[in-house]
Amino acid sequence: MDGRDLVRSVKMVGSVQGLRTVRTAWRHRRADARALPPRGAERARVPGLLTGADPGPGGGVLKFARSELRIRVAAGGAVFWAWDGAGPLPSYALPGPEPEPDPRAALEPDKDGGWQVVSERLTVAVSRHGAVELRTPGGLVLRRELPPRWWEPVAGGRARWVQRSEVPADARFFGLGGQARGLRLRDGTYRLWNPGPGGGPGPGDDPLCLTMPVHLVVSDAGTHLAFHDNSWSGQVTLGEGEEGAGSGHDRPGTCEVRMDGGPLRCWVVAGTPARVLRGWTALTGAPALPPSWALGAQHARSGSGGAEEVRRIVAGYRERKLPLSVLHLDGDARQVFTGGGEQVPGPSRRAQEPAEGGVRLVSVVGAAVEAAPGNAVFDAGRRIGTAGAYVRDAGGRAVRGAGRQGAYVYPDFTDPLVREWWGTLYEERLDQGFSGVWHDVDAPASLPAVGGPGLPLSARHSLEGRGGDHREAHNLYGLAMARAGYEGLRRLRPDERPFLVSRSGWAGVQRYGGVWSGDAAAGWPGLRASLAPVMGLGLCGVPYSGADGDGAEGAQASTPSPELYLRRLQLAAFLPLFRTRAAVGTEGREPWEFAPGVLEHAKAALDGRERLHPYFVSLAQVARLTGAPYVRPLWWGSPGDRTLRDCEDAFLLGDALLVAPVLECGAERRAVRLPRGRWYDTVTGEAYEGPGQVVVGAPLSRIPVLARAGAVIPVRGAEGVLELEVWAPPVGRSGGGLVVRDAGDGWAQAEIERYTTRMAGGRVVVEREGEEGEAVPPVRVRGL
Repeated sequence: MDGRDLVRSVKMVGSVQGLRTVRTAWRHRRADARALPPRGAERARVPGLLTGADPGPGGGVLKFARSELRIRVAAGGAVFWAWDGAGPLPSYALPGPEPEPDPRAALEPDKDGGWQVVSERLTVAVSRHGAVELRTPGGLVLRRELPPRWWEPVAGGRARWVQRSEVPADARFFGLGGQARGLRLRDGTYRLWNPGPGGGPGPGDDPLCLTMPVHLVVSDAGTHLAFHDNSWSGQVTLGEGEEGAGSGHDRPGTCEVRMDGGPLRCWVVAGTPARVLRGWTALTGAPALPPSWALGAQHARSGSGGAEEVRRIVAGYRERKLPLSVLHLDGDARQVFTGGGEQVPGPSRRAQEPAEGGVRLVSVVGAAVEAAPGNAVFDAGRRIGTAGAYVRDAGGRAVRGAGRQGAYVYPDFTDPLVREWWGTLYEERLDQGFSGVWHDVDAPASLPAVGGPGLPLSARHSLEGRGGDHREAHNLYGLAMARAGYEGLRRLRPDERPFLVSRSGWAGVQRYGGVWSGDAAAGWPGLRASLAPVMGLGLCGVPYSGADGDGAEGAQASTPSPELYLRRLQLAAFLPLFRTRAAVGTEGREPWEFAPGVLEHAKAALDGRERLHPYFVSLAQVARLTGAPYVRPLWWGSPGDRTLRDCEDAFLLGDALLVAPVLECGAERRAVRLPRGRWYDTVTGEAYEGPGQVVVGAPLSRIPVLARAGAVIPVRGAEGVLELEVWAPPVGRSGGGLVVRDAGDGWAQAEIERYTTRMAGGRVVVEREGEEGEAVPPVRVRGL
């Protein structure tokens, strides 16, 4: 950073605070220059020719002239391969020991001097030059990894590497964490580095606060997921292929992964989309099951409005009979804990009255701890272990970052002792009456105007005792903090399922709760972009996520348009994490403070979400058991349908519902692409046949929602009791669905009920699988 950058940054972020932040960034750069050796001259390396092979359980080791390749097929069907002796562990993505090998998979010679490992779902063929080809049992090529290339400093140090891959010409890419460019990842470069909090999920805001090297590839040959288990800074460059016309050759799709260091290792899971997500969940851990109340309507209020403001909001919802399950309190809560165990009068008082009315309170928790002597948390952290709880520099001193109030330090959540200590601090929030936490500033990054990491790259982390620097730990920071919070809440309230939502994270973060994908970005483009991160995270194994549904036209806007507000709210009501947001001092962010006529339509969206609460409970349990996301792309059940692969403006909610949000200003009708089968408009009852495209009504009062013929959907009836909404199947066909009854917010195993539907004698027959005579909830048949 030169003098001109310094002046520019000060102007952007403000006087005192900006100067303090820029000085900190400058010190960090100087620390990196001293502690990190310059790369200097580099030597390029490729594997060379194959020289030998050592078979082993589930695969074996292939030896090349300048490297070696380890291949192992796990018992669940996932394939692991790694270069230069890297193993599956240690890994923050895998929650336990290395998966057991598949005893049926064996390394055997292949043609042209290569070798192959044949398993039930994949054949892994390795050429004598080091190319790795993944084929289906039928011989179709899913992916071809070209020989990798390393660049190693001549003076020693971490090698950077590149891995180029080819996929079928018709393939489409999805995933890479929370990307806002669209569900389908088009040609371009995507950075793998979690930034700090900035704008909302707008089309140009990638990456958001959570990236991960996980991408899903869908083609006619099949579906597969590839995970490069490396947390270092890197980038993925994607290029879609093109099929040749006439006698022309196909141009394959390409994927290039570049990493600045760390191991070159990869996991691949193949099969149908449902099987792929099930295998990914088995590998990285089942998603945390949110409490039942976390599947209702949530509202966040920014600022320090105090108990009176909380009372006003809750009363406003009650007086207008608007559903509200959770209220998030933002503002002064980012200074994490007092650490002394004393009650904080403000939050405690704010928590009592809403709780008595059935509204839960959630507190914001940040990672930065004010570095002030006398701060109980800061002082306690310095006594943890032998070196203290905070991230340290190469000289052993705690690294300090700049903030609005002064200097801050960051706990090292990659240290088990620090995670255990940090988890005990959540008792303060629970004692104050809060029911859950929201990790907001959980990526150690400075203000967006300054850029660069909030911690120097040379900062030292424990990394479970093996040691390392911030280059490896940065992307893991939010994940490790989520683990500390989740495990702490479980120890403090062992009989309750924790509620924890993070802003940052990495592969495996689903084990510790959900992900909040950001504020609403400006205008209608931001509305369209807000859907992509939720769907992308779901395909990366994080099913519980959502963006704020307040329709804001920018962070400072006080009067967003009524139409945009409603369209945003109507979309958010069908996302797993349904949360609206307002700031103290702004007008028009609660439904009753908006323009005339908005309240009625907003109430319809909120009531609709409340009615579907039992369905969301069932989807949460299904996600826990199978990894299947709540929100699914239209191609989920038909990955071979090329038209559906390119559809990004609608989604499936479970297996039963198709939601088509209105994403354009002034639209009162919209085209909807349908998967195969019969679909009913849930308002008009009109039936449509898929596959194909239809035009349906989309008045300002609602967005189009269609139900699959034969579906069984658990809903909350007029009296609050569970009912089954059954949509008539076509004659000669059957349908069905799963229903999970709400078993409370503890750890009791939920009862899963399976229902089938069929037409018989002009009437719909609904049957429950299992013992005869078991009670069936009231049934309401629609679509006849």
